[in-house]
Amino acid sequence: MSTFIIEGGHKLKGEITPQGAKNEALQVICATLLTNEEVRIQNIPDILDVNNLIALLGKIGVETHWNAPGDCTFKADQVDLDYLQSQEFMEHCARLRGSVLLIGPLTARFGKARIAKPGGDKIGRRRLDTHFYGMQKLGARFFFDEENGAYSIEAEKLTGTYMLLDEASITGTANIFMASVLSHGTTTIYNAACEPYIQQLCHMLNKMGANISGIASNLLTIHGVDRLHGHVQHRILPDMIEIGSFIGMTAMVGDGLTIRVAGVKALGIIPEAFLRLGIRLYIKGDDILIPAQKHYQIESFIDGSFMTLADAPWPGLTPDLLSVLIVVATQARGSVLFHQKMFESRLFFVDKLIEMGAQIILCDPHRAVVVGHDRKIKLRGRRM
Repeated sequence: MSTFIIEGGHKLKGEITPQGAKNEALQVICATLLTNEEVRIQNIPDILDVNNLIALLGKIGVETHWNAPGDCTFKADQVDLDYLQSQEFMEHCARLRGSVLLIGPLTARFGKARIAKPGGDKIGRRRLDTHFYGMQKLGARFFFDEENGAYSIEAEKLTGTYMLLDEASITGTANIFMASVLSHGTTTIYNAACEPYIQQLCHMLNKMGANISGIASNLLTIHGVDRLHGHVQHRILPDMIEIGSFIGMTAMVGDGLTIRVAGVKALGIIPEAFLRLGIRLYIKGDDILIPAQKHYQIESFIDGSFMTLADAPWPGLTPDLLSVLIVVATQARGSVLFHQKMFESRLFFVDKLIEMGAQIILCDPHRAVVVGHDRKIKLRGRRM
């Protein structure tokens, strides 16, 4: 679909069950390459990025069997390494940012990997240095073909070591410890990402025979093993970005919504971020109830100072939800400063909101002040 047409003026109500998390799906699906035995993954979201990755694995030679919607068994016992050198493979990688997660599993199991410079959202630079730094520390060699935009990794063997990552990259951490699980010796990764999706990947690999400790912390220790086995089942967490999006939409234009099976324990401070904007929500078991909000008032800090919301690596606020929170704040009572620290181009969408009638001051590429309308000014429809 090339066009979305949104007709305003309709209240959001009822209940939804969120789909599986895209970011976790990309990681655990790539991890099935680490064994030649079957791995069953459930709650796979039916979205383009994930479907494209599954199709790409099929072209590599991974057998897939759908047991039910969102429930697929993968078996990577006939991987076609020659296909990795083809132009068709490079073109697929270039369109799919998740393809970067193939580096770790392919290098660990087959001693080599090749991918194109991946695409993705237009939110600023998303460098791959951390991935390659980690692989080089394990003993791999890295080559970049600038003319074709292709990255190659080769390793006769991977050897465990200590490394301190320059940034807590989620996909970088995933790639490095997926390679480490089949390396010789012990790998210690400090400043590792520790998001729930990383934790999920660690737990799945441990069920497959890996030896990973320090899960949920920024210090991971991986004792390499000779092989991983399959015959395990893994269920993907609900998507926290979808959950946050529905909380925000319901606060703005809702007449009461219930989010079922929200994986509340894995949401971190996301509910708290919405509470700071004055939004009422209630957690009952694993469900979230968002009532109709006639008004919601932005809080101030305890000392009365101006409310600031900023993204940060887990367990801080995920940067993926700052754009949602900015839109929600346009109809709040009060003002709030948003500080986007992790991506330098992610706030440039606010000019569209300003055209729609929002009162926003873009201070610089990383900071924006939103002055809430308190519902006195409705956003206007625009062509974008």
